[in-house]
Amino acid sequence: MKKSELYRHLTVNLDLALEAHEILRGETGTEVPGVRMDEERYEHCNVTTITIETDEGVKEMNKPKGRYVTMEAPQIRDNDRDTQREITQVLAGKLTELMGIGEDAGVLLVGLGNWNATPDALGPKVINKSLVTRHLFKQSPNELKGKLREVSAIAPGVLGLTGIETAEIIRGIVEHVKPDLVIAVDALAAGSLERIGTSIQLADTGIHPGSGVGNHRAGINEENIGCKVLAIGLPTVVNAAVISGNTLDVLLDELKTSPTLYKIYKGLNPQFMQNIMEKVLSPYKGTLMVTPKEIDSLIDVTARIIAGALGLSLHPGINPEDYERYLQ
Repeated sequence: MKKSELYRHLTVNLDLALEAHEILRGETGTEVPGVRMDEERYEHCNVTTITIETDEGVKEMNKPKGRYVTMEAPQIRDNDRDTQREITQVLAGKLTELMGIGEDAGVLLVGLGNWNATPDALGPKVINKSLVTRHLFKQSPNELKGKLREVSAIAPGVLGLTGIETAEIIRGIVEHVKPDLVIAVDALAAGSLERIGTSIQLADTGIHPGSGVGNHRAGINEENIGCKVLAIGLPTVVNAAVISGNTLDVLLDELKTSPTLYKIYKGLNPQFMQNIMEKVLSPYKGTLMVTPKEIDSLIDVTARIIAGALGLSLHPGINPEDYERYLQ
């Protein structure tokens, strides 16, 4: 069974457009129709931009038209400040490209997620570290013009804590504050363990909170809240079904060194292998999520990187050399 079909059967959703694109290209051996990929390499990170351009691309990728920029930086785990500083500045550059706003634009930062659950606390932690300025503009707007943008922020919590759809809360704030852009930060589900805490995705299409872990909430996008939305996401969990599938793939590769065993394995019915996976994952089919024990430190580091990149991209007056002074 193809990996894309297996994930669909187990209701596994890949939040990273890069991973969905990799699977489709791997299965067909050709480029995905209506989808363009561009790559850039830096000293400590690689940046891949997936652009879904046509309705056919939307159908294949199961994602809206738009740009999905993924920064892969495994060295985030090393906790080296110089490396993190470069990653922050590259991320800030990509944010600036996607935002496309003037110096007088107002921006609302939204930290999605549950601050009581560590793997889901990225959004609130980014908000806690970000520089907000909207209240200052009422006091001395002339002094701030050209140096800082008017930025407000909120961490609205999740439906289980508030009883209110997050999209409804944001729409109400947007109607009152009237920002030119909403930037939503959220934790994502990855398709591989290597990408937990090391890959950051930017998307100009908005976001559907909880889709990666099976909690489908109302989309936070321009259609639902009445304002352009830029999403920032970081994988913090992996579905156990993904790990099971990857384990079988690695096993198959190892068996290739033994032709006899490989022939037996290849002769197994794909449905037989699927049934084994479902038995192992029962009773949490498609809902068992895995996160590393050091996720708290990864969240702290990446929240600092994202908050720093937001500060640099939103506020022209912040010097790239000392942007950390403006982190909360």
